[in-house]
Amino acid sequence: MFNLDVSRLDRVKVWMQSYVDDGKFAGCATLVLENGHERFFHTAGYADVASRRPFERDTIARIYSMTKPVTTVALMILVERGLVHLDAPVSRFLPEFKDCRALRPGAKDIDDTVPCPCPTLHQLLTHTSGLSYPFNPGVLAAEMAEDDLVFKPDQGALADMCKAVAKLPLSFVPGTRWEYSVGIDVIGRVIEVITGQDLALTIQQMILDPLGMEDTGFSVRTGHQDRFASLYTPLMGDPLALNATQHGSDAPSLRCVDTNEGSPFLAASMASGGGGLVGTIDDYARFSEMLRLGGMFGDVRLLSTATVAFMMRNHLPGDIASMGPQSFAEQPMEGMGFGLGGAVVLDPARARSAGSVGDFSWGGMASTFFWIDPVQDLSVIFFTQLSPSSSYPARPELKALVHGALI
Repeated sequence: MFNLDVSRLDRVKVWMQSYVDDGKFAGCATLVLENGHERFFHTAGYADVASRRPFERDTIARIYSMTKPVTTVALMILVERGLVHLDAPVSRFLPEFKDCRALRPGAKDIDDTVPCPCPTLHQLLTHTSGLSYPFNPGVLAAEMAEDDLVFKPDQGALADMCKAVAKLPLSFVPGTRWEYSVGIDVIGRVIEVITGQDLALTIQQMILDPLGMEDTGFSVRTGHQDRFASLYTPLMGDPLALNATQHGSDAPSLRCVDTNEGSPFLAASMASGGGGLVGTIDDYARFSEMLRLGGMFGDVRLLSTATVAFMMRNHLPGDIASMGPQSFAEQPMEGMGFGLGGAVVLDPARARSAGSVGDFSWGGMASTFFWIDPVQDLSVIFFTQLSPSSSYPARPELKALVHGALI
């Protein structure tokens, strides 16, 4: 085990400022905790460029897929209570998923399908269910894009969106491949059925309130709109279109696509368990530390130590790459496994990114990122607001900077 040389973390400040100065990020924040103690915090740039409102410690940001570990923890609380088990088929809770069909290998048409088993909750959590995302390649993803099945904050009831997803075939027979998907959004609806209440209320009662995550929720809290960051993209079109064309050199490198004026996150109608939360970097640090500490933060225990260890193990037969993925992912695929709600480093050398075996992490489409290093007792959280997260290699660069401060 090494120790952080705080002076070497000053390199992170230079790196952050370079992203702002180059027009890649409007603003950003980095928080590094070692054994629960803050070792580094820094912000750079703006939460909103037009008004020159600075990116600050209490800036509220869209965390998108960093919602997935939170929703996963909610389900695991229900598992610990004996209300559900992970091998249960999703159709037990959502009957619209019975009589599943999967696209035939090599299918060119959405109707070219074969019967298949219903995916389990475990397969939904690990992205091996056969569900997809509209921004992935392939027949199913294209159909989802055509039907706008994205689980946006202004798309109405979660139950209705899940029923629309269930009308489409799966991309593959469950368990045979890995593909990043809306599976944890569907898990959110399963949680609603089990608890008999809205997912937002369950997340609030089970996780946000106990951990003191006062600025986190599916909508920006009333009276805090002025702290909500704007969202930017370097793309000329849809900020979720991963392969879209970036602006040319004669155009601004950042285009604002959502502000704190009229954003759907000000009053979300849908609680997306896969990507709907907004919050502050300190709030997410509380959640990250709860995981690092084995399910407990302060005097509050959400999960047992054994359950958190189970979540942070690799639940795939090998690494992600061995399961033939064709999709986008928030992490590398070689040398990386997948646990429940996040990725797990199996071999840092094969992942080609500094870190420890057992690092647990995930990111969001607006380029936010967190990781827990159980070997070095680190929690690191990075916030910015640039979509898509594939725009720049900020995540491996930040990991290398932090790792370079371990001596």
